[in-house]
Amino acid sequence: MKAMILAAGLGTRLRPLTDDRPKALVKINGRTLLEITLERLATFGIREVIINVHHFADMIVDYLKTHQNFGMEVEISREEVLLDTGGGLKKAAWFFLQDRHSMDQPFVLHNVDVLSSIDLGLMLRSHQKSGALATLAVMKRESSRQLLFDGAMHLCGRRNRSSQGDNIVRNSPALEPLAFSGVHVISPRLLGMIQRDGVFSIIETYLQLAGQGENIAAFRADEYYWRDLGKLDQVEQATLDYQRKAFS
Repeated sequence: MKAMILAAGLGTRLRPLTDDRPKALVKINGRTLLEITLERLATFGIREVIINVHHFADMIVDYLKTHQNFGMEVEISREEVLLDTGGGLKKAAWFFLQDRHSMDQPFVLHNVDVLSSIDLGLMLRSHQKSGALATLAVMKRESSRQLLFDGAMHLCGRRNRSSQGDNIVRNSPALEPLAFSGVHVISPRLLGMIQRDGVFSIIETYLQLAGQGENIAAFRADEYYWRDLGKLDQVEQATLDYQRKAFS
């Protein structure tokens, strides 16, 4: 099983921590976010990873070299222009399509600035059982990025914060808003369905495919530890959580 770590962002909300380093090298209790993510993926048997880089890209490359890639096979996808999640994944698609074996295996897409105890093994099994194109870890919590799912946990739309109403791509009598948590399991066949180029969010592709009747599924992750590290106070809280062994 392979994975991609999304690590190309500027991390502007983490300044001054990211004034002289990429957000992937911000530390939680002495360990970088990249180290934590790589070791967590390895726990679930993942040994091949591609990482997209942009901001202080060479620092990440040198860091990985110094640490012997933490015992994993690591490829780098350099982005001269930030491509967002969809554009970044499309640029790195070759990594998941380079041999017949990998083309049959789902892969994980994981934000580097997300810490969680989500059971990726259970999430993978849920993905395989449902036959989904992609499975998204979601939770019932406050968020500006609410996705809408029907009773069978199929993606049906997105909640708009404006007065324009929700963006519904698949009709259902009842929809539940859930917050996306930055962890995906994806079937490689989805890569051939991405129609956009350049800079775009993978969520746009999910919504498009859901509107065409494809199964973009939810994995309820409410029971697990989860924290987004987009702001300084969240990094400080995660450090306290780590010391209390709230996640590993």
